[in-house]
Amino acid sequence: MAELPDPVVYAVPAFILLLIVEMLISLRRDRSRYEARDTLTSLMLGTGSQVAGAAVGAVVVGLAFWAYQYRLFDIGIDFRRWWWAWILCFLLDDLAYYVFHRAAHRVRWFWASHVIHHSSQHYNLSTALRQTWTGFFSLTFLFRLPLFLIGFPPAMVFFCGGLNLIYQFWIHTEAIGRMPKWFEAVMNTPSHHRVHHGVNPRYLDANYAGVFIVWDKMFGSFVPERDDEPVRYGIVKQLGSFNILWAAVHEWVGIAKDVWAAPWRHKLSYLWREPGWSHDGSRMTSDMIRDRWRAGRAAEEAAE
Repeated sequence: MAELPDPVVYAVPAFILLLIVEMLISLRRDRSRYEARDTLTSLMLGTGSQVAGAAVGAVVVGLAFWAYQYRLFDIGIDFRRWWWAWILCFLLDDLAYYVFHRAAHRVRWFWASHVIHHSSQHYNLSTALRQTWTGFFSLTFLFRLPLFLIGFPPAMVFFCGGLNLIYQFWIHTEAIGRMPKWFEAVMNTPSHHRVHHGVNPRYLDANYAGVFIVWDKMFGSFVPERDDEPVRYGIVKQLGSFNILWAAVHEWVGIAKDVWAAPWRHKLSYLWREPGWSHDGSRMTSDMIRDRWRAGRAAEEAAE
């Protein structure tokens, strides 16, 4: 089986250069875009994610090849002959990412790993480096298994996944406003992804795309950024700490406490229901927050 290099490794110098450029731009335009402790936390969380990924990498690869032996089709990796398979793999991998990403916001078990990426109240290129330490534990690799079962070689899938990750780096910025309309219509952009990181009720749980925003438009999860409503970043209940370990595991701790304290018939619901769900209605999910906001707006408009 052919092996391919990890494209992310080769992109790291560009990541560092772009991060420095954005910092210099923020010094001239808006110093509040960067905060030293927040940036350091993001960098350390990114480093920890790489260590965690390396620790379980062999297991993930082994699972990929285990699934691949049950493939439906034999798809080659030679680009000259199988160029169409590379394009199809990239598209389907991005769709698999969309499904994972949507699940990561709608199922608390997956959210416990993903929340680390949303825990910063700042939005800059260092935020892109805030990646999970516990993705393997939450079984997020399962979302790519269908690609191996179809017949895409693991090396091809992992390479396409790396390209997807590289693309997503540059969209974590406020330094870029809007891209050309034709680009905004098809591709994920800084404007679209700012919405995804927003805690404004209007913006909650939207724009899950990795590369192609068309998935959100197809499946009803697209929300455009509005000039009259600046995005507020972070999570609904802000982390309130720069402690790296707490940022990585705080939601798992919350799940454990909830499962322990809940009545038996509700324990599993704290794993598979949406973040913010509670059996006694004492908390609010994103849907509840958005519905309350919409009701408030409707009341204001009726009173005018």
